[in-house]
Amino acid sequence: MIIDFTKTDPLLAYQWLTATVTPRPIAWVSTRSAQGISNLAPFSFFQVVTGTPPTVMLSPLVQGDGSLKDTVRNIQETGEFVVNLVPFAMADRMNATAFGYEHGISEFERCHIPSQASEHVQPLRVEGASVSFECRMAALYPYPEHKPSCHIILGEVLLAHIDESILDERGRVDPACLDIIARMGGKWYSRTRSEANFELSRPSGWDDRSTGRTTQ
Repeated sequence: MIIDFTKTDPLLAYQWLTATVTPRPIAWVSTRSAQGISNLAPFSFFQVVTGTPPTVMLSPLVQGDGSLKDTVRNIQETGEFVVNLVPFAMADRMNATAFGYEHGISEFERCHIPSQASEHVQPLRVEGASVSFECRMAALYPYPEHKPSCHIILGEVLLAHIDESILDERGRVDPACLDIIARMGGKWYSRTRSEANFELSRPSGWDDRSTGRTTQ
């Protein structure tokens, strides 16, 4: 089967992409408006960009009427946001915040999401999230430029809150304990905690980052 995306309806292209580029981690993004109103919304167009400096990327889609999502507007106004990773236990609450509430309504309050203060940024973080990244906006621009369908947002990670229950005896994240959810196609989601997960060592000759030498 071949799909020519240059001739494909945008909605159909979106459906094919989201059904095949999976699983996609969910950024449960908390922001605060210039007026001090908190917002919380999930985005599965999300990924790590680089570790130097630690940077993540969000790509919120433009609203159907062409208006900005509150997340984009708030980040433009304040330059700050928090990315919370969603534990399986909070899947339903995350889903509730995906509803298109009117501007000025706080999903934290409407959906009864517990929160805690952040340390380096103003937006609240989700209490109970496995991981929360406090971020400062590094870049924000519409894409594509001639007729934007989304906004690309880069955020430099300033601080991370890690639930100690997901760490092993060495203080590192234990994949067997990390139980966060990710988005697949349609209504489908996945969990990082799965018996199907497996380990795979780097190929022979991969650079040893700790010594700068090449292992054979």
